Amino acid sequence: MPKKTSSTNHPLVVIVSGPSGVGKDVMIDRMIESDRFGFHFTVTATTRNPRPGEQDGVNHHFMTVDDFINMIASDDLLEWAQVYDNYYGVPKQQVQDALDAGNHVIIRVDVQGAKRLSEIIPEALLIFITPPSLDVLKMHLENRGVDSEVEMTKRLAAATEEINQASLFDFTVTNEEDQLDVTVDSVVAIIESESQRVPPRNVSF
Repeated sequence: MPKKTSSTNHPLVVIVSGPSGVGKDVMIDRMIESDRFGFHFTVTATTRNPRPGEQDGVNHHFMTVDDFINMIASDDLLEWAQVYDNYYGVPKQQVQDALDAGNHVIIRVDVQGAKRLSEIIPEALLIFITPPSLDVLKMHLENRGVDSEVEMTKRLAAATEEINQASLFDFTVTNEEDQLDVTVDSVVAIIESESQRVPPRNVSF
């Protein structure tokens, strides 16, 4: 059961983005593990197959293409996209329920998804996670198994383009190497500060 945010805080929708390999997943996993923030971390719906160790309802809501298309038709998704051959989307009811319970909602998406969500929820808080350098990002991608020269060049070019769009976000946090807890603390501090802003962000969609 997520802890409710302080009554002096205004529940926010927080959109976290950044280039592939920057450490968004690890950062959010650390926030979940700590279980001390009272945030709701959205579980996205997807039509891709589960990877080894992934659990339905924990890592993603895994569903058929037909079921996903039905969610689109019923306007049950806050935002969705087709990436290669798979669909990904954020269930709308999940976000609304968490806000109604007084919890900050954390949504992790790519930069294009962040742009779409910022149009749907203009008062959302946008946080961009950036690497200390492209060399560090390259090392992370290599550790994830991106070893072909063509694929690496493509990933780094996409990362450079995304980093160049960081100014579209409200805040940028550098995920320094081996400083994960510092990154987490910085992100949490931004959320807590923004949730006490006067006038508050009027989150609606």
